[in-house]
Amino acid sequence: MRLVPINAAKEGTFLAQTIYDDRGRVLLAKGVRLTNSLVARIKAHGFYCIYIIDEYSQGELDDIIKPQIRQKAITTVRSSLNTCANLDNDKLNKFQRKKFEKQSQQELENIQQLAKLIVDDLFTQRDIMINLVDIKSVDNYTYNHSVNSAIMALVLGIGYGLNKNDLYDLTMGLMVHDIGKMFIPKEVLNKQGKLDDDEYAIVKEHVTRGFNYLRENTNMSTKVRIISLQHHEKVDGSGYPYGLKDAQIYKLSKVAAVAEVYDALTSGRPYRGPLCPNEAVEYIMGSGGRHFNMDMVKAFVKNVNPYPVGTIVYLSNNSIAVVEDINNKYILRPIVRVIKQDGKIVEPFLCDLKRESNVVIKGICYEV
Repeated sequence: MRLVPINAAKEGTFLAQTIYDDRGRVLLAKGVRLTNSLVARIKAHGFYCIYIIDEYSQGELDDIIKPQIRQKAITTVRSSLNTCANLDNDKLNKFQRKKFEKQSQQELENIQQLAKLIVDDLFTQRDIMINLVDIKSVDNYTYNHSVNSAIMALVLGIGYGLNKNDLYDLTMGLMVHDIGKMFIPKEVLNKQGKLDDDEYAIVKEHVTRGFNYLRENTNMSTKVRIISLQHHEKVDGSGYPYGLKDAQIYKLSKVAAVAEVYDALTSGRPYRGPLCPNEAVEYIMGSGGRHFNMDMVKAFVKNVNPYPVGTIVYLSNNSIAVVEDINNKYILRPIVRVIKQDGKIVEPFLCDLKRESNVVIKGICYEV
């Protein structure tokens, strides 16, 4: 299977991953044969890309957590964040406010239980490699992004050697890191074009508003609250809300920053399409020491695969190839199956880019 932009999805290929609507219901199930009308339907629901199975990429990639646990986490985060948004209504009477406060406490406890479950499941695993980006629509971005960032941060935290208690707080912190966005006007968050200075200033308020909400309305740990406050700080001091520099930023917030940005980059937004995994990985690597702590970037590079098995790539020798296997210590140089050379289809043959040092991957190909 391989990831393709929705505009490159062809009739006759098969959907490789179930996709869900903005309420967590199955929109199209894995294995469905795609037609032009189905592709149009997926696009209309705000999806920028999908996973497909075709003649070139037929294998499957497993998620690092069970799909049902991921969906349960997304549903729980959605419910919790929407309850927080309800509490921001000044017109609530005393009875309604008390009801929503009780509901919010229960939902946050449910998120904590799920975070612990996910940490316990992954903690004993070593050398975990993330091969998938999550498929999300514009409408369910915040909820999916919260869960995806949490899982990504957990993997990075394990690779970095964090203890289990820190991993609990890290995972929980990412699940609620964008809770402050529930208090930002939707017309600003979902604006199609570039934000002006005033709008950007409003969006930046989500970190302090989220921190204050968690401090005043929950029993979340200090570590969780700090992650919500600092996940947009950058080690060179150019982040917000306080312009903190490397030594001033809490270590879990540094992990959170890398995870959050990677998932954001590989997600479609109203103002831009998603980056390919390799482009997002290159951005993170290139921002080490500026935006991100270098130790966190090193942990990231070891655990995120920019060219998953099944990806079709352009090579510098004018060939097109399918990624067949990963060289774990050289993730930018996988083993590939060459299927086309100089514009002509050839008898497929394997090429180990770790050994062929004069050949590099130039980019990802969507049509052969």
